[in-house]
Amino acid sequence: MKYAVCVIFKTKSDFWHEFLPIIYANAKTSLEQEAGCLVFDVCTNLDTPNEVFLYEVYSSQHAFELHLKSEHFLLFNAKIAHMVSEKQVKTYGTVV
Repeated sequence: MKYAVCVIFKTKSDFWHEFLPIIYANAKTSLEQEAGCLVFDVCTNLDTPNEVFLYEVYSSQHAFELHLKSEHFLLFNAKIAHMVSEKQVKTYGTVV
């Protein structure tokens, strides 16, 4: 069963332009290095520029758990910690 993850980041306004290349690099690395990462879309909100929406699809929940333990994700998470004012994560177990 595929596993979808939706994340909404709200960045502190001073960090939005710094945040974007870091999240793009994380998405690219996830797709290139993680066999279980099938989709990793980074979307910005045109009406709220400091809001970034991620849509990720993994081959399984286990593949997502491996993503969270990956070196590149841990580095990404440490780099952006001071840039984010809010983060919301929702997961969905069936993707057809």
